[in-house]
Amino acid sequence: MSAKPINSILFVCLGNICRSPLAEGVFRAVWEERRSGRDILLDSAATSDWEAGSAPDRRAIAVAVRHGVDISGQKARKVTLLDFSRFDLILGMDRANVADLKALAPAAMQDRIHLFLEFAQGKAGDVPDPYHDEAEAFASVYRMIREASEALATRLGARASVPDSGQASSTM
Repeated sequence: MSAKPINSILFVCLGNICRSPLAEGVFRAVWEERRSGRDILLDSAATSDWEAGSAPDRRAIAVAVRHGVDISGQKARKVTLLDFSRFDLILGMDRANVADLKALAPAAMQDRIHLFLEFAQGKAGDVPDPYHDEAEAFASVYRMIREASEALATRLGARASVPDSGQASSTM
């Protein structure tokens, strides 16, 4: 990534009804809690169109509500070509999402695509899809996303405070 400020983030999973809506909602809450003083465009999308137009999974909504986050107004959508120029950072929830995104993205936009946990925390791991599991899997995914969102907000906050020297930052 270049040292330019991150002003927009797209969170992506397979269907945009479990992980990516949680990531969008949780990161928004973390960013607002920190009162960063800087607006950031946040959205989520899917690599498939299976759930386009659907609300988040009821279990994702429930776990978010338990933590004071409302994702119920979100609607699933598929990633579009415009997203690759619209968003400074595109975070896939798992390696398959990242591979699908890289297959869709124009060559000049490939550097915007990253694995969420790896980019946020330096951990090369996937956020597992809880769709076929019970409520506890959603709680576990929520915790992973919350920790990664805290790390990402810290990283973006540190990046914003570094003066632009014209050289690449080692913090991003």
